Amino acid sequence: MKFVSQISAIALAVSASSAFAADFNFNSKLSKGDALVVFQAGEAATQFDFLDRDTKKQINRAIKTAEFKGAYGKTLEVIAPIDSDYGRILVVGLGEEDKLDSAKMAKLGANLHAKLEGKKVNKATIAFEDVKGATSNADLAAQLAHGANLRDYTFELYKKEPNKFNVTYNIDVADKKATAKAYQQLANIEKGVFLARDLTSEVPTEMTPVDFAKAAKELEQYGVKVTILEPAKLKELGMGALEGVGRGSKDGSRLVVAHYEGNNSTPVALVGKGITFDSGGYSIKTGSSINRMKSDMAGAAAVLGTVKAMALSKADVNVVAVMGMAANMVSENSIAPGDVLRTAEGISVEVLNTDAEGRLVLSDAMWYAREYYKPEIMIDVATLTGSKIRAVGNRYSAIFSDDQTLVDQITVAGKQVNEPVWRLPLGYKDMLKSPIADITNIGSGGPGATTAASFLQHFAGDTRWLHIDIAGNALTSSAKDEIPAGGTGYGVRMLSNWLLTNKQ
Repeated sequence: MKFVSQISAIALAVSASSAFAADFNFNSKLSKGDALVVFQAGEAATQFDFLDRDTKKQINRAIKTAEFKGAYGKTLEVIAPIDSDYGRILVVGLGEEDKLDSAKMAKLGANLHAKLEGKKVNKATIAFEDVKGATSNADLAAQLAHGANLRDYTFELYKKEPNKFNVTYNIDVADKKATAKAYQQLANIEKGVFLARDLTSEVPTEMTPVDFAKAAKELEQYGVKVTILEPAKLKELGMGALEGVGRGSKDGSRLVVAHYEGNNSTPVALVGKGITFDSGGYSIKTGSSINRMKSDMAGAAAVLGTVKAMALSKADVNVVAVMGMAANMVSENSIAPGDVLRTAEGISVEVLNTDAEGRLVLSDAMWYAREYYKPEIMIDVATLTGSKIRAVGNRYSAIFSDDQTLVDQITVAGKQVNEPVWRLPLGYKDMLKSPIADITNIGSGGPGATTAASFLQHFAGDTRWLHIDIAGNALTSSAKDEIPAGGTGYGVRMLSNWLLTNKQ
């Protein structure tokens, strides 16, 4: 059922992520409904033997008349077929069977759902039993449902009349038990995605570092150990960069740690940038970009959502999310351009631009992850630079690492869940030189996304490390494929896929 919130921001962030948008039933036979969906793989003739003679004849005639070729994602609709149990029949093209993989099926499910919802179909019957592809029928059917559910999510807490329309799917599959099992793991990942979307979409005055910390604490019910460090503790530990960024806000900074121990192996650390609102500080933002700065905590939302997905799945992984949380505000207590902050690493940073704050909170969060969890691998996720958007746009995230194996693994994981990545180089560390401190927080030249990543590299130590810049990927104004308007939850599916595929 489509989620409509009427509760507080914190309850919203947790309960919304557990609500399924659409209802799915996996069956061994076709059932009645408002619409029937059938499939055609390329130009190969489909027999449609599950239909009665007259309906089959009508469908085949429509296909021939429309010269429908069964290309991937293309559709042909027959309205009010004669003597049929269905008000409409939709023929969906699958393209070439040997190229029909999980990613393509999830995208197909998302766009199919958008079409059915747009036509106000309450009950959709999906004839999926004979669908073949690069993976099993069960996996493909589960991915179809996964894509549909991801697309159907909405954040409508502040609307007077939220969308309550619901689509119920009855999907005829080859093996309903195997399909249900495959979908269950995807459903757990959906809940992680929905949590990340909820947190990202919430308005900044209702999603402060304190609010985010409370939302994280809710994961304790799933066996996640959650630790919250407040400003006094941050100062005690010497985390001057994280503490400094939050100094201009009323409640200050927080370090939020969520640890799921699914096994006893060396943990993987996921580090998230959590700027709940970024005014730019004294280097204040101008123009319309400031309107989107509630999403500057999307990296933290993504790694928290990933931990929730792993905990719900009872995954055989040991993963800890470390999130540096702050609101970058302007006040008499704010750090100023020209200030020098001392990180917990011991490295001093001259702050030339207070709007380059994300790398500051990440520096101390990365140190904490290494110091207290000794991870084998550390991956940070952040809406870090506008330079990344200028380099690769918003259809890719940018990744940086000297670890070729990690680059290859994350690239594959992103491709498998329609969250593609593009590798950009590290380097230009000489652009970060300061006359009064060890480094500056912005480069004196060079590509901005790279100098920001190279800044973070100072805090990776000897740990295998990869940086993901998701600027431009975290918030969207319009729906497309599996992504609805609003917070996208970008990164949860990629990281979940990577963790489950490359168990440490």
